[in-house]
Amino acid sequence: MIDIRPFASLGHARHGWLDARHHFSFGGYHDPARMGWGAIRVWNDDRIAPHSGFPPHPHRDMEIITYVRSGAISHEDSLGNKGRTKAGDVQVMSAGSGVIHAEYNREDVETTLFQIWIETDRPGVAPSWGMKPFPKEARQDSLQLLASGERSDGALDIHADARVYGATIVKGGTIEHAADPARHYYLVPSGRIEVNGVEAGARDGVAIHGESAIQIHAMEDVELVLVDAR
Repeated sequence: MIDIRPFASLGHARHGWLDARHHFSFGGYHDPARMGWGAIRVWNDDRIAPHSGFPPHPHRDMEIITYVRSGAISHEDSLGNKGRTKAGDVQVMSAGSGVIHAEYNREDVETTLFQIWIETDRPGVAPSWGMKPFPKEARQDSLQLLASGERSDGALDIHADARVYGATIVKGGTIEHAADPARHYYLVPSGRIEVNGVEAGARDGVAIHGESAIQIHAMEDVELVLVDAR
């Protein structure tokens, strides 16, 4: 099953400094048919104005992955962690037993990012934060593992049975990924693609389940993020 969630159908919140699209129910957006996808609970497509951001607020027992699409985001938290994550790079926060954090766009340009929440498999663990650069040229026409619950070399660690991948594909290119029909996959591209022959547009959500293989064909140059979760 491949279900396309058109960008225009996503939840929408505008807060002046923040223009957010919600793939799943979040905040003031509630859709009983879109409460999550497997263990994926949140996928927000955020546009953050320059010199603004999310003030300190708490989280617990959630794996929060931030993929920066343009600009940069600056993180600080109650554990004393601080860092700046720029376009193409990834940060992960395991909220665990509880953490307070803030995310600011301290740049002179708009920052765009995906924030993805995955349900943890280890509630109550000590919270943690980390970030890592992932040069886009390393994932040209292939899926690069960005975060994983399998303690993979080169990927950020999360406490969940999930894997987060990134890829860039040139127009006309195709990549293939072996899939487990029992698992849940969710994909968001920056441009037009076909997934197993089904067309999706820029920033549409592609929910995949029951497939044994995922073939992604780029109809234009695209950057994409794919999550594989239980």
